[in-house]
Amino acid sequence: MELWDLYDINLKPLGKTWERKKGKNHDIPDGEYHIVCDLLIRHEDGDFLLTRRDLNKDIAPGLWEASAGGSALAGETAEEAAYREMLEETGLKADRLEFVGNTVSEWSHSIFFSYVAYVSGDKGAVKLQEGETIDYKWVDLDGFFKFLEQDDALKGHNERYRKYIDTLR
Repeated sequence: MELWDLYDINLKPLGKTWERKKGKNHDIPDGEYHIVCDLLIRHEDGDFLLTRRDLNKDIAPGLWEASAGGSALAGETAEEAAYREMLEETGLKADRLEFVGNTVSEWSHSIFFSYVAYVSGDKGAVKLQEGETIDYKWVDLDGFFKFLEQDDALKGHNERYRKYIDTLR
């Protein structure tokens, strides 16, 4: 069982939790939100990590994404969730996180906390999480820009990282 703390639009805790159930996030009451962390992973050499979503995911199965992340568990901060999710989904530990911004999704009743996670070390040390991802690759900056336009790329992250991406151009 996975429990999420619920907040209002201003991130004020509501003193309520929500039990995650596949396909039921839309049932969270209007005006109530859970925290989701989103990480763009960048190696010290400048490359970006791309992962391919598991074919059995309920949202965007099989698509490539430039992100790791997920929902904060009850009692966790967004930053704590970011470190945990990155380790669970990639086996990598962030040297540091750079906060990029917040985005509200009324559709998923989520407040996204977006970060760039900087990593060092062996790029072959990625460990895919069963049920989450099925493949990965590292791409340089040109490859990253090409990825953003691919048909098999999850595009939802692009707007959350728009300012960061613009600074890279």
